[in-house]
Amino acid sequence: MKRKKKSNSTESVLSRRKFLRNSALAAGLVTIVPRHVLGRGFIAPNDKINLGYIGLGKQGSILSNRFTGETQAQVVAGSDVWTSKMERFKTIVEGYYAEKRNVKGYNGVKTYLHYGEMLEDKNIDGIVVATPDHWHAIQSIDAMNAGKDVYCEKPLTNTIVEGRMMVDAAKKNNTVLQVGSMQRSWERFKKAQEIVSSGKLGDIKKVLVNVGDPARAYDLPVEPTPAGIDWNLWCGPAPLLTYHHTVAPEVVDKYPDWRDFKETGGGILSDWGAHMFDIAQWCLGMDRTGPVSYIPPKDPNAVRGLQMFYENGIEMVHEDFGRKWAVRFIGTEGTMDVSRGFLETTPANILMPEGGDPKELFNDRGNHYEDWLTAIRNQGETICDVETGHRSATVCNVANIAYELGRPLKWDPVKEKFKGDSEANKLCKRKNRKYA
Repeated sequence: MKRKKKSNSTESVLSRRKFLRNSALAAGLVTIVPRHVLGRGFIAPNDKINLGYIGLGKQGSILSNRFTGETQAQVVAGSDVWTSKMERFKTIVEGYYAEKRNVKGYNGVKTYLHYGEMLEDKNIDGIVVATPDHWHAIQSIDAMNAGKDVYCEKPLTNTIVEGRMMVDAAKKNNTVLQVGSMQRSWERFKKAQEIVSSGKLGDIKKVLVNVGDPARAYDLPVEPTPAGIDWNLWCGPAPLLTYHHTVAPEVVDKYPDWRDFKETGGGILSDWGAHMFDIAQWCLGMDRTGPVSYIPPKDPNAVRGLQMFYENGIEMVHEDFGRKWAVRFIGTEGTMDVSRGFLETTPANILMPEGGDPKELFNDRGNHYEDWLTAIRNQGETICDVETGHRSATVCNVANIAYELGRPLKWDPVKEKFKGDSEANKLCKRKNRKYA
C-alpha cells in the first residue's frame, strides 16, 4: 500500500500509517479484484503492505516464505549482490504465491543489485533486512529515512554506536521496526517470562546462558571470487576481505560462516546471543538497560566463562551447562531451563501446578511477522522493538569486547560508554570503508 511519511506537501492530508489503518477498515466495502485471484483473505492489492527485501540468501528466502503467507502483505521487490540469488528469489516468491494463495503467474517481484534504487520506489511500504550483520544498521537507516517501516534480522547491529543510531532513526522517522528475535512470539518463551516476572522462582540470583563462541578475526584462505557476485558491495562498510565460499556461498544449504568473524558478525556468541541473552533480558525486566560489569575468564583463550552483573546484583554467565543453546534461571525458590526444545522447572510444580508432562505443551510459535504488519497498520508497538533489539545486541557486543580485551569492564548503560577505558570505548564503533 502506497503511503507517505512526514511529507512536506500540503496536499498530503493523511499520514502513511493513518491511510493504512483507514484502508484496513474500508477493505470490505469496495473490491474490484475477484477473490479467487487474490487467494484467501482477498485484501485488494492497493490495500496491501508492499514489501521489499535486502539480502536474498538463506534467511531472506525463509522470511519470504513467512510473509507470502500473510494476506495483508505482498512481496514486490528484492535486492542482492548475487545475480543468481535475485533470479532464484523471484522464482521462489512466485512459487510461494502459487502454493500458498493460489495466485497463478505472480510476476510482481522486481530485483535490484543496489538496494538504494529499490528504496526509491514509493509504492514499497516495508523493508525486510536479511543481510550479514555488518550491513544491518546502514541499510535499515537508509530504509527508515526513505519512509519505510523495517523488519531487521537479529542481532540488530554488531557495533553499539550503530545500534543507538538505529534507535534514533526510528524515532526521527516514526518507524515501526521489528527485530527478528522471534522467540519472543513463542508460547514457550512467553511462559518462561511469566514465570520469572511473577516471582514463581523467587528472587533471581543467577542466570546461565549458553550460546556459541565469541567473534574472531577473519582468517580464511583466499579463493577466486566468482563472476556472479559484486564482492566489493558484499563487503560494503566492512574491510575488503578475500573471498571464501563458506562466507558467501552462491548456493546456500546451511547458514554461511560470516557470522563467525568480527568484521562481518559477532561470532555465534552474538548470533545466538541475540536470541538467548534477549530472553534473559526480557525475563529479568531489563529491556531498556543491561549488565554494568563484565568479568572475562582468566584464560585469554577461553570462549566461555564471562561473568556479567546487573546493577541489582543478578549475575549472568556465558556458560555451557550441558543443554546446548539454552538459558537457566536460578532463583531462591527454584530453577528454570528454557530453550527452543524444552521448558522445565525444578520443582516441576512451578511450571505444572496440576502435574502432567510439559513436553507437549507451550509449542505454539505465534506469528512474529504478522505482529509487525499489524503494528504497521495500527501504528502500534511490536513485540521486539528497536530499543529492545539494541539493548540485547549491546549485551553481545560488550561481551565480545570483554573477551577480546581480556580484562574487567565497567559499562554505563545510560551513557552507553565504558567507565575509564578509552580502548574499550573505541571498540563501540568502527570506521566504515568507502566502498562506492
